[in-house]
Amino acid sequence: MQYFKTRQELIKAYLDFFTSKKHKTIPSSSLIPENDPTVLFTTAGMHPLVPFLLGQQHALGKKLAGVQKCIRTGDIDEVGDASHNTFFEMLGNWSLGNYFKKEAIEYSFEFLTNVLKIPIDKLAVSVFKGDKDAAKDEESAKIWIALGIPKERIAYLPKENNWWGPAGEVGPCGPDTEMFYWKNTSKKTPKTFDPQDEDWLEIWNDVFMEYEKTKEGTFIPLKQKNVDTGMGVERTLAVLNGYEDVYQTSLFQTIIYKIETLSGKKYKENEKAMRIVADHLKATILILGDHRAIKPSNIGQGYVLRRLIRRAIRYGKILGIKKPFMTELIDSVLTIYSDYNELEKNRSFIKEQLQIEETKFNQTLEKGIKEFEKMSKGKYILTGKEAFLLFQSYGFPIEFTQELAEEKNIKVEVGGYNKEFQKHQDLSRTASAGIFKSGLADDSGASRKLHTATHLLNEALRKVLDKNITQKGSNITRERLRFDFNFSRKLTPEEIKKVEDEVNDIIKKNLTITREETTFKEALASGAQAEFGMKYPERISVYTVGPKKGWYSREICTGPHVATTSELGSFKITKEEAVASGIRRIKAIVQG
Repeated sequence: MQYFKTRQELIKAYLDFFTSKKHKTIPSSSLIPENDPTVLFTTAGMHPLVPFLLGQQHALGKKLAGVQKCIRTGDIDEVGDASHNTFFEMLGNWSLGNYFKKEAIEYSFEFLTNVLKIPIDKLAVSVFKGDKDAAKDEESAKIWIALGIPKERIAYLPKENNWWGPAGEVGPCGPDTEMFYWKNTSKKTPKTFDPQDEDWLEIWNDVFMEYEKTKEGTFIPLKQKNVDTGMGVERTLAVLNGYEDVYQTSLFQTIIYKIETLSGKKYKENEKAMRIVADHLKATILILGDHRAIKPSNIGQGYVLRRLIRRAIRYGKILGIKKPFMTELIDSVLTIYSDYNELEKNRSFIKEQLQIEETKFNQTLEKGIKEFEKMSKGKYILTGKEAFLLFQSYGFPIEFTQELAEEKNIKVEVGGYNKEFQKHQDLSRTASAGIFKSGLADDSGASRKLHTATHLLNEALRKVLDKNITQKGSNITRERLRFDFNFSRKLTPEEIKKVEDEVNDIIKKNLTITREETTFKEALASGAQAEFGMKYPERISVYTVGPKKGWYSREICTGPHVATTSELGSFKITKEEAVASGIRRIKAIVQG
């Protein structure tokens, strides 16, 4: 096999390969989704591409490739084994209505066997077995057989294994074919592929988006059929280096070594605890270091972040680390991801937030554990109210309490806890699940209106307050927009009213919104606004509000937007607050 020691070497090989196949490279997007209310974090390479998978034209064309930073919170409890990670990077190539199954599978096979030099004898695949909604994927199986994969190494599996999406209740979806590598170096590769055998490690997935699930639960063929693929950098690097454990790769070695130094213990005797500390600390630093950085809190993304930090601290204590240690691990992470410039730029913010959170938690941790000991003495179950008290008084996430209880063979009344939690939180479900109930990339008329309203608000703030104001992040649901911007103080009621009036004046003028494709440099030269710290591809889309000459607003954006400003009805600011030093946040709605 081809030997790649670092992630940079693997990523370069992947992107060079797809460049040779006429794909354009796109940069990694933020870990914090801008206009998708359905997820707390970017969970896959396709996530930032959803508008284009739904038919919107991409400025770089129909064949794309890239590496995307991802966070998945559903696997937090799995972290501690040899292969699960909270933060990971996903290599991907996409066809937006261009090539389909044959070319996608051939590209995957060629990269695996010709570039990575993985012996065909080490590979197996799975395909969709078919059901009442969609036919058995014989086409993919035939392509694999033609490439040399024996029939015995092809498994036909149901939807739960070989079907992607939709991420919500409706949307694009379809069958996939997954590629597996025989990781056991001490056993000969079996002739027949058994998907239940854990020595087969999934390393790549090709999704064929050929259906749309409707509100009625039916599956109809999509007009634009897409390919979405994903190959995990961590698992692939482990495979190429002959490791069954991703924590032995260069992606974790510097972090693990630092944890060994701080604890005075060896990795081999403390695998689970060291894996959890390394994984959670890495994910925390990548989230804090993102250009749309957020702070630990008790809701949403901040809740997940706090849970990661506190779980890492707890396992650090299990390892015997007495003093505060989180900030001492920053360098070991930044060294690995030196190509993400935003991390170094946000180093002071990362350090500050880790210090604040670790100090807070350490102050309450011992008290909380003593309270838990008192509560749980002689019990077989902890009530929801007791679990919520630990959260409210000592900052213990429910998962933390469950872990403490599990060690004593005590059950926690989670249902009761959730009732108490929801009384105090403005979420439709617990944030640790990482998703809301609506579908992926809400493309409703309401969200289009609010997306357009953010552009008007952005320009209105510059006109009313300061021409140097720039966007620092945004989030849109069907109900409201949230917009972050740089400003040093609280807005007065008069200023808020002026901003509202400015936006409503533009709405009444019924200005047209137009889209054009250009280069990033040309867009900036034309006066278009860009989000600070955001990485953009060589060609981008620019949305202009108003005529070509004398326009009101011009921004680099992926869309979608309404056609004219009058469609917004009216604009109302509902809240204005601070979110960080020098950063303000506005929440607003449109009506009509």
